[in-house]
Amino acid sequence: MGFSEKINEDLKNAMKQQDQKALRAIRSIKAAILLANTDGSGRAVDEERSIQLLQKMVKQRRESLDIYTRQGREDLAQVEREEIEIIERYLPEPLGEQELRLALEAIVKDAGAQGPKDMGKVMAAASKELAGRADGKAISAIVRELLQGS
Repeated sequence: MGFSEKINEDLKNAMKQQDQKALRAIRSIKAAILLANTDGSGRAVDEERSIQLLQKMVKQRRESLDIYTRQGREDLAQVEREEIEIIERYLPEPLGEQELRLALEAIVKDAGAQGPKDMGKVMAAASKELAGRADGKAISAIVRELLQGS
């Protein structure tokens, strides 16, 4: 079953169960897929692109959650938390810090990186290999640390 089919199936199940939280989040995912399919790029929404879409959605909701929390709008913050939780179900299992560090050490070694000047090369490889399994900020921090020691 492809990503779009899974979303459609989960949407039907959420409707049957009258799960308003899931309905709201899954409908937003479905809308993002529709926008991506009609953006004129000609790229289909494959697994890699779907992960990018979901990561972007989670990032946007985390930013909104931060704003709502700072403004004392707990009602809106709760909606964002619920949507983040549901959207994250469709993302691959995130790596722990130790697993991430080991994966990045291997990527740095494979890329033949010699120091901070190779940051871009390592980040490109790491972003592609670890898509959806690690936060970009965490990847960047560990890569920077590894390359400083090189």
